[in-house]
Amino acid sequence: MKRIRFSAAVSLDGYIAGPNGEADWIVPDPERDFPTLIAQFDTLLVGRRTFETMVRRKRTTMLGMRTVVLSTTLRQVDHPEVTIVSEGVDAAVRRLRANSQKDVWLFGGGEVFGRLLACGLVDGVELAVQPVLLGGGIPLLRETLHRHRLHLAAHRVSQVGVVHLEYAAQHSAA
Repeated sequence: MKRIRFSAAVSLDGYIAGPNGEADWIVPDPERDFPTLIAQFDTLLVGRRTFETMVRRKRTTMLGMRTVVLSTTLRQVDHPEVTIVSEGVDAAVRRLRANSQKDVWLFGGGEVFGRLLACGLVDGVELAVQPVLLGGGIPLLRETLHRHRLHLAAHRVSQVGVVHLEYAAQHSAA
């Protein structure tokens, strides 16, 4: 079974976006090999807010990947280029992971990340910690009812000061 891996840039004080959703604070990292990273995934899994940002940028899909959007308000007919999941999200995400040929990239949204983490559906957490303090914005993770143990799998520091951290999630026995 392939993994669901959450990936996000995060400020040193724990925000994944500024107060208005801005991402202009993310440091470009010339050492990051995006083609190799992207080749590890066949599915991009996003929440509605992240998808709406993608719509504004006119980039709702990525070459070689299907896009799956978790939303109770978007309509499939309005976005035929993607798959919208509005009901039975947990079961749909489990099927998605079981049927994927490559890993699933859970991209952006802290709310979707928190929900899937709470359900034991996040297998990896990959953060690019940016050398900036935002002082406010959209947090990496909102309040949660449970602690989530992670195991450090890899780390590196780029020359531009971005700290890349990769963790494996440790799920409790159900």
